[in-house]
Amino acid sequence: MDSTFMNSRMANAGSPIVRTQSGDIRGQISDGIHVFKGVPFAASPFGPNHLRPPQPVTSWDGVRDALTFGPKCPQVPYPPGVGEALAEVVTTGEDCLTLNIWTPSIGAPTTTGEGMPVMVWIPGGMFEFHATGGSAYYDGSRFARDGVVCVTISYRVGLEGFLYLADDGIANLGLLDQIAALEWVRENVAAFGGDPSRVTIFGESAGGMSVATLLAVPRARGLFRRAIVQSGNAPRLNTPGTAARIGQRVAEMLGVEATRDALASMPYEQILEAQGKLRMQLQMQPDPAIWGEVALTFLPWAPTIDSDIIPDHPATLVGAGSAADIDLLVGSNTEETRLFFLSDGSIDRMTEGAVSAMAGAYGLTTQGLEAYRKSHPKFSAGELLSAIQTDWYWRIPALRFADAHSKAASPGAGTYMYEFAWRSPQMGGRLGAAHSVEIPFVFDTLGLNTETLLGPTPPQGLADVMHRAWVAFAMSGEPAWPRYEEEQRQTMHFDDSVSAVVENPLQIELKRWDN
Repeated sequence: MDSTFMNSRMANAGSPIVRTQSGDIRGQISDGIHVFKGVPFAASPFGPNHLRPPQPVTSWDGVRDALTFGPKCPQVPYPPGVGEALAEVVTTGEDCLTLNIWTPSIGAPTTTGEGMPVMVWIPGGMFEFHATGGSAYYDGSRFARDGVVCVTISYRVGLEGFLYLADDGIANLGLLDQIAALEWVRENVAAFGGDPSRVTIFGESAGGMSVATLLAVPRARGLFRRAIVQSGNAPRLNTPGTAARIGQRVAEMLGVEATRDALASMPYEQILEAQGKLRMQLQMQPDPAIWGEVALTFLPWAPTIDSDIIPDHPATLVGAGSAADIDLLVGSNTEETRLFFLSDGSIDRMTEGAVSAMAGAYGLTTQGLEAYRKSHPKFSAGELLSAIQTDWYWRIPALRFADAHSKAASPGAGTYMYEFAWRSPQMGGRLGAAHSVEIPFVFDTLGLNTETLLGPTPPQGLADVMHRAWVAFAMSGEPAWPRYEEEQRQTMHFDDSVSAVVENPLQIELKRWDN
């Protein structure tokens, strides 16, 4: 009998113990679910490892407790309101490359003789901050309840994760952290009852962009079988020239030479202070001559197309077949940017002149802008810009990404599309189907500190339907609605009153942007 299985069985009477490649860890059982928190998948990325690729964990003797969430990687503060909504229970710290596991059983195979499907969550946060498993939103126990091993990971963000200097051959450390976590899953998840050949990666916002990017990263090949991209389609990546200018700018702000050694010698507290000043400069003067594509994306620390880790833009590579054997589920929310426009109050300060200027910067024609005005005659200037930006940044790219994948997919791989349309009553009834509102429905965590975002009575029935679809996709590659094809663009429309498949839901908007 397998020694890991014997060890697991002996521990089931009390606290579960699992043997990983680095050493034994002790978890806990809560409501029948085995939970392991703060498990290191890489060494601390500070000290001699500061601003370097992730390094292996040093093995340990004895049994290591995995009872509390690990710290977040050092990062700038959340934007106003976000921290309160996430209700996170951890702080930042240097031993931050950890993951968390929820599983219904450990060691033993299922009745079919196979391991359980595995879902690995990559959190979002503009590549500058992110929540960990310490947020109730990301509690994986409902996935475990339904026969899935759920893993949530942490990774470096901001300069720590995405510093690019043109001539040192190191880039995209945050993505390398994600790959290191997936490699840990491949090597260890069987001990938690999971099947390493049935891994689904999923994420939202910057986490969704990470998922979409990993579809095109050669080093990630073979680490997952399926992918779910929530509000992160057509990743907004940076060119090497823009990324190098940003790295140079931060070095100047810190008063050091723009080399990795010089920046790594700086305390991360000072680096974070410089990051905050950099974002303020971007917000005050988003001049394309200074910021390049970041003037529109507002993601100074996004991954960089470095020709090595990311050889080309993911949409291009996916269209060329880089993910031909991967099942893909991709989608967005109907009113994504309302979250940002309402959080900072800009939705009520926007002028018609600003709407025209931004629409032009996005490439929308005058006729296209007038079509938006006619479609939304009662919208204020801020509400109109929110609708335009949502389509430009999320909804239209989601379709284009699905188009690219569906054309290149092998016969055994499917493409599926969704749109989340349930309207949250929060922020005076104006929040609507905004960015991130779908997450507690996916995780089936309604009521776990979600009232700030969802209000007091979000529809449990919608969570049942949506969560069940994500589980089905992880198990079989089919979320229980028809595959996406470019002709019909079949899309599951999730809403409270009824969730149903619709065809070509953005046909009118596509014509506006194609023109």
